[in-house]
Amino acid sequence: MRVLLVGAGGVGTAITRIAARRPFLDLMVVADYDPARAEAAVAALGDAGSRFRAERVDAGDEAAVARLLARHGCDVLLNATDPRFVMPLFRAARAAGAGYLDMAMSLSRPHPERPYEECGVKLGDEQFALAEEWEKAGALALVGMGVEPGLSDVFARYAADELFDTIEEIGIRDGANLTVDGYDFAPSFSIWTTIEECLNPPVVYEAGRGWFTTPPFSEPEVFDFPEGIGPVECVNVEHEEVLLVPRWVGAERVTFKYGLGGEFIETLKTLHRLGLDRTEPVTVSGPDGPVAVSPRDVVAACLPDPATLGERMHGKTCAGTWVRGTKDGAPREVYLYHVVDNQWSMAEYGCQAVVWQTAVNPVVALELLATGAWSGTGVLGPEAFPARPFLDLLTAYGSPWGVREQ
Repeated sequence: MRVLLVGAGGVGTAITRIAARRPFLDLMVVADYDPARAEAAVAALGDAGSRFRAERVDAGDEAAVARLLARHGCDVLLNATDPRFVMPLFRAARAAGAGYLDMAMSLSRPHPERPYEECGVKLGDEQFALAEEWEKAGALALVGMGVEPGLSDVFARYAADELFDTIEEIGIRDGANLTVDGYDFAPSFSIWTTIEECLNPPVVYEAGRGWFTTPPFSEPEVFDFPEGIGPVECVNVEHEEVLLVPRWVGAERVTFKYGLGGEFIETLKTLHRLGLDRTEPVTVSGPDGPVAVSPRDVVAACLPDPATLGERMHGKTCAGTWVRGTKDGAPREVYLYHVVDNQWSMAEYGCQAVVWQTAVNPVVALELLATGAWSGTGVLGPEAFPARPFLDLLTAYGSPWGVREQ
């Protein structure tokens, strides 16, 4: 398999380090707007980097991306950029006749009059609108294939296939006990993406109602996470699983709740009050005259790069799917989960836990596609594929998962 990886940040770099250990890969072209980042990701692989090439590309330039795919004869484009570039890369892959895989879907837009009751443009709507085009071409776009969304969706499919007869509720629950030395506020993942998903109206799915929205940080609950993480307060957050799971898995209700913590929530609320979550440029004075800058980009530039925090980070991160329903006529409730210890991921791969946990899943998916264990056409989520091959291969990568009866 020949892969064009667009984005050589924390997750992209972790992808290269994981993929370098797997034999299915013939070539991975690592492309970034900053060529130094792409070159550093490849150089860090040492002797294992013979199947990797560094290139420069602007993820927003569809024609340039399509040319790069064609020049290297790539079978699939793996998108490791932020969600702003989903649609340009999605279209470029289709134009070049390549497959496509991402870890976050096309952006949403709130309902103009009732943002906290009704959906406007939902996450992934722009991609699913083109599903017929991909299907007619016999091509596959696998969307939302990170950890959340991604592995969490695989867990939902596994629960439906092997653990339950009927499902009342599927709830993605994400929590951690990570700390970062020397910083009062240092998100372990892209702040641009964190602001997007946490301050947009969260989406909930109910079988009798469909998709609807609530105010940010609604329905707080305390969830007890495994392997020593313990109780964490979780709140509703906009996330792709709620838009993906009901398309392929039958459930009466689907939610996503993130363990943010009170201080993190207050910081995000403050950014919103000050307008610093906005993406529309504002004009500020510069040494050579007025300059247009995005407030959210300024916030991101002021915070440390999450990829550089590993040496200062301590603790574990947990992604998982809580499912409630019935099996053989009796009530059942389980939590399927995947925990990564930062000390382990740093020692084994030199990557902090959150980016490594995100990165391992698209590599597993690529290997399943390369071997034919997974196949399909159109625009599909992880739930559209059998779960067992994925979970078995994830374990073979040295990253086991667990099931806890609740």
